[in-house]
Amino acid sequence: MEADYVIVGAGSAGCTMAYRLSEAGKSVIVIEHGGTDAGPFIQMPGALSYPMNMARYDWGYRSEPEPHLGGRRLATPRGKVIGGSSSINGMVYVRGHARDFDTWSDMGATGWDYAGVLPYFKRMENWHDGGHGGDPARRGHDGPLHVTRGPRDNPLTRAFVEAGGQAGYQLTDDYNGEQQEGFGPMEATIWQGTRWSAANAYLRPALKRENCTLVRALAQRVVIEEGRATGVEVVRGSKTEVIRARAEVIVAASSINSPKLLMLSGVGPAAHLAEHGIEVVADRAGVGQNLQDHLEMYIQMAATQPVSLFSHWNLWGKGMVGTQWMLSRTGLGASNQFESAGFIRSRAGVEYPDIQYHFLPMAVRYDGQAAAEGHGFQAHVGPMRSGSRGHVTLASADPAEAPKILFNYMSTEQDWADFRACIRLTREIFGQPAFAPYRGHEILPGDAFQTDDELDEAIKEHVESAYHPCGTCRMGARDDAGAVVDPECRVIGVEGLRVADSSIFPRITNGNLNAPSIMVGEKASDHILGRSLDPLDEKPWIHPAWRVAQR
Repeated sequence: MEADYVIVGAGSAGCTMAYRLSEAGKSVIVIEHGGTDAGPFIQMPGALSYPMNMARYDWGYRSEPEPHLGGRRLATPRGKVIGGSSSINGMVYVRGHARDFDTWSDMGATGWDYAGVLPYFKRMENWHDGGHGGDPARRGHDGPLHVTRGPRDNPLTRAFVEAGGQAGYQLTDDYNGEQQEGFGPMEATIWQGTRWSAANAYLRPALKRENCTLVRALAQRVVIEEGRATGVEVVRGSKTEVIRARAEVIVAASSINSPKLLMLSGVGPAAHLAEHGIEVVADRAGVGQNLQDHLEMYIQMAATQPVSLFSHWNLWGKGMVGTQWMLSRTGLGASNQFESAGFIRSRAGVEYPDIQYHFLPMAVRYDGQAAAEGHGFQAHVGPMRSGSRGHVTLASADPAEAPKILFNYMSTEQDWADFRACIRLTREIFGQPAFAPYRGHEILPGDAFQTDDELDEAIKEHVESAYHPCGTCRMGARDDAGAVVDPECRVIGVEGLRVADSSIFPRITNGNLNAPSIMVGEKASDHILGRSLDPLDEKPWIHPAWRVAQR
């Protein structure tokens, strides 16, 4: 078992690199511990609440007790399946705001400013507007990743955007184009009614080439000899073996498992490795640090008319939806039901959006439990740029043991102020005339929660992770003691080893992380191949009165 490049993890970035490196004629072996992504639970977009709650597709991680959330342990799903988390996520497609990437560059990730990453977003996309307008000049049209918009047939879905406009916010017909700020149609990695994961977009075409192989195994450590990564030690069945890399080993195992694998391999904070009896190869203090995520809360309303998806939320209804999808890849099963979006600023003086909305024409939890009231609707809302930072550490030197994950959520005063603003701004949007025909009482948090203290109580009890962990092997300048990889994704202090996935984000981006994770795979591939696309200077829209106005 030997190839030019050995990639650990068949997730969003790993699949992308397998495709690009094999396309360039390099031999590639991809190591993935998870199994097949076949079957309706993953491939049917409408079934999205199932795979992230299924042990066969998910690593099943939980955070340590979170000190600022009353000791709650939050679910931290990561895909353990072909396609990684792109096979179990909500399929929402958000590039991130231009300013997010300019900030990366300011933090030492030279060449990762918006002008530097935009050509890769365009290269990966095959964008379809679905008749809902958009910004075609700023989008890609022949990439492997299909990006589409839902039919937006539900009147609640349209009311949400209308209400945003009535509340005085911008409307945008393409938040992935020039203007992120505002309300408009949501985009998704769905194609012809099927989840268009990184496995469907990138890995399957790559595996058709003779020079790309997939190996089902658990990676235990990177083999580093005389300061150079030469392979990966894996357990396959009951056998331990080494898969050799002639050129490089590339770790793309997620923001939870990538730092874990580096630490098991002797790359990480020296004192922490010594605690677990691991010989230090490279003392990198930043490995496992800088953990970030988005938290969100559902603001749920009862609906006075039977227009929500609740009518289908029973065995018969789900059976009918599933049957229609199996026969024709159409109907409610062909959409993730997140068809309207919003990005707004929490207050004057914030330059670009720091609050995201996912609107859902039903009142339901991520685990698939519907609200007892029946018909309803909800907005998932949360701040985008929390100052809280956590870490991933080893529980032991045993590769089979889960790492310890502490997000340290809500650890700053600003986190609480931002979240209270999210709830109050959402209530104002739901109070607009567009919702008048449908608006019942507030289910969650409920009308009783009004003061700061009352809202804090609701936040503490009800916030959930949006499942966007990142930042644990952050990219930065080579002389930055906290950086783990340089701007070409090379692990500082080890030859022939790179990390390329959401763990390298210096700071979390606006919105869902699947699109920027795939972009990292695209751009890292070019760094590995010693080439790059020319930067594109397309300026983003920034609210002209942002210094003095919230909207």
